Amino acid sequence: MKSFSIYNGGVKLFFGENTVTKTKKHLSRYHRLLVVTGRSSAKVSGALDDIRKILEEQGIEYMVWDKASPNPTDSLVEELTRVYREGLFEGFIAIGGGSVIDLAKAARVLVVGGGSIKEYLYGEKIPPEQQPFLMTVNLTHGTGSEIDRFAVVTIEETKEKLGFGAGYPTVSVDDPKYTLTLPRSQTIYTSIDAFAHAVESATSNYASPYTVLLAEEAVRVIVEYLPKTLENPRSIENRYWLLYASMIAGIGIDHGVTHYGHLLEHLLTGYNPRLAHGAGLAIIHRKLIGVIYKYFPETMARILKPLDPSLKPVPDDSVKAVKAYEAFLEKIGFKERLGDYGFDKDVIKELTELYDKLFKTRYANLAAFKLSREEAYKILVELI
Repeated sequence: MKSFSIYNGGVKLFFGENTVTKTKKHLSRYHRLLVVTGRSSAKVSGALDDIRKILEEQGIEYMVWDKASPNPTDSLVEELTRVYREGLFEGFIAIGGGSVIDLAKAARVLVVGGGSIKEYLYGEKIPPEQQPFLMTVNLTHGTGSEIDRFAVVTIEETKEKLGFGAGYPTVSVDDPKYTLTLPRSQTIYTSIDAFAHAVESATSNYASPYTVLLAEEAVRVIVEYLPKTLENPRSIENRYWLLYASMIAGIGIDHGVTHYGHLLEHLLTGYNPRLAHGAGLAIIHRKLIGVIYKYFPETMARILKPLDPSLKPVPDDSVKAVKAYEAFLEKIGFKERLGDYGFDKDVIKELTELYDKLFKTRYANLAAFKLSREEAYKILVELI
């Protein structure tokens, strides 16, 4: 399987087996770096050992900070920023999935820009253009955070989960061997995360022929290789293609952004971080696929052909599209619903009270059609 490198925005990404060795020249100019990881995935995947070896070979001082957690919070961003400043580091190396990478992206903004992360999340401050070095070693095939400019942070006090344009990593690595140890559940969640990125980036207000093309390819690969990977999780070829799909879907949202799927998911996981991001999206799109199809029948028929080749570019085929998506979830063994995570009608009502605010401040310019609060409530209730 071919290794290659690409540029997107400000990041150079190395894709393929053992491409982490190609980052040596990018690291060689630094003397002291902060390595950011979660509690175990960087070790289990083998990525941390590979990074340690490179750093030690080049005589680069480093410290491993392993307190990153899913759905990073504002307080965790502040803590990482403090550690970085006190340690007099010259840059970050983030080893992990989207949460670890987003955490490092957000802390990097604070290191230079100052203030609190809330100010950037609320749009009161703009991230500085010049930021410290950030290398990311991606461990999942889902978020695309290694290739895009966005970071998502949850404000603990208000339970708001907000994204912002934090800035691109300097250099990134997508090596499929680091995803071989992903548990079955995370294999499903992260792949459906990429699927949702494809669908939403192709149907947003910023969609283009380019994002539709990326979405078409990403969905095709996911539909083919996710079932194969679940049957043979140690196949490097299967993981290669899922990682590729995730990467191009990440480029898709960098150019075409997301919309209602992520709006609703951010409401849910802001309230209950135990719900994995990809699981939330998988559940939400059970209903949202049909809604989007009615507004974008030509685009949706095109990108969802791998789910059902008989789909036609007419709004009435939205029902067939939903059935095809449900059949795919059943095929991969995904049966979760919002009720499994403690959501009930009262909680949904409470969350949808925040819907209008989040829509106006974050998604009004991104969404190409209007989904009312009442419609959002109905969608979520039917997913309990």
